[in-house]
Amino acid sequence: MKFIVSSSYLQKHLQMLGGVINNNNTLPILDNFLFDLKGSELTVSASDMETTMKTVLNVQSETDGSIAVPARLLLETLKTFPEQPLSFLAENGMLTVSHDRGKSEIACASADEFPKPVSLSSPSSTTILGDTLATAINKTIFAAGNDDLRPVMSGVFFQFASDALVFVATDAHKLVRYRRDDLAATETAEFIMPKKPLTLLKTMLQGQETEVLIEYNDSNAQFSFDSTTLICRLIDGKYPNYEAVIPKENPNKLVISRTQLLNSVRRVSIFSNRTTHQIRLKMAGAELNISAEDLDFSNKADERLTCDYQGDDMQIGFNSRFLLEMLNNLTCDDVSLEMSLPNRAGILTPVDGLDEGEHVTMLVMPVMLNQ
Repeated sequence: MKFIVSSSYLQKHLQMLGGVINNNNTLPILDNFLFDLKGSELTVSASDMETTMKTVLNVQSETDGSIAVPARLLLETLKTFPEQPLSFLAENGMLTVSHDRGKSEIACASADEFPKPVSLSSPSSTTILGDTLATAINKTIFAAGNDDLRPVMSGVFFQFASDALVFVATDAHKLVRYRRDDLAATETAEFIMPKKPLTLLKTMLQGQETEVLIEYNDSNAQFSFDSTTLICRLIDGKYPNYEAVIPKENPNKLVISRTQLLNSVRRVSIFSNRTTHQIRLKMAGAELNISAEDLDFSNKADERLTCDYQGDDMQIGFNSRFLLEMLNNLTCDDVSLEMSLPNRAGILTPVDGLDEGEHVTMLVMPVMLNQ
């Protein structure tokens, strides 16, 4: 097995695949990239058993063969090279990397030990633009939970229908629903994607106008674009009925500059209790009062902001960390916060900055105020 390839071209693709490999794998073979050469096409794969990603590179070669190469050692070696052609020769379990100043030899494993990727039988499919998918992941993934006891909440819920594509994430304290009315699937489907493959996809697809083919069945999903394929196991279980927790009647509506609110909450939250991170929002007329108090240390802060408020005078408490995460995730100029009662969830939505057919709904649970 012998081939020649550009150092930077190979490094770029291997770095992308390297995100799949865990730091502490139970199976030593998973610390490797699988190189599978067929003529001038080199297919490189990485896997952690749950997620497998492979990409096809064009190389100079007329040979076939396959070998498992230690990922970290190869990546660290490639980082040291300026742009130049590298020659690879694999024989007798060794990979020799030759360059203009010398060579390196890497002990490799047999390709037969590498896990075989899952193949999806008769999957359903949907096509979506890369950047649109990356935006949907970006807008939701931060709200997904980390509780091992509730694995269904640790991923992003994909809902595909003939009139819209919906992406939802929640950790029971906050919830984000990202909806695209301008996109549709041919068949209705629902599945829960784990965070790790979504993070990889988000990084690769940000700003890309390439088409992504999503294929899925009950247990796996596969994303194909350009010369790359990512296949992952879905989270098993039924997603909670998130529609039921979104309050429908919210007569109290606050509209305010997102940047003003974000900066004010950030400043005031420094003085909040370190356990509850509680801040108090008090609305009356065209004024919003934001305050926090840490009784343990006698620290407190409050600020007044001008806003557009329609509704009854009210006070409501929120965990400032959740509110900051949501405000940071929005890109609009003004936000709307709709509320009904101090013990019901508040609904945060962008007033502007969305494309046609794009909808973002964020829900944040209140915290009980100390009177």
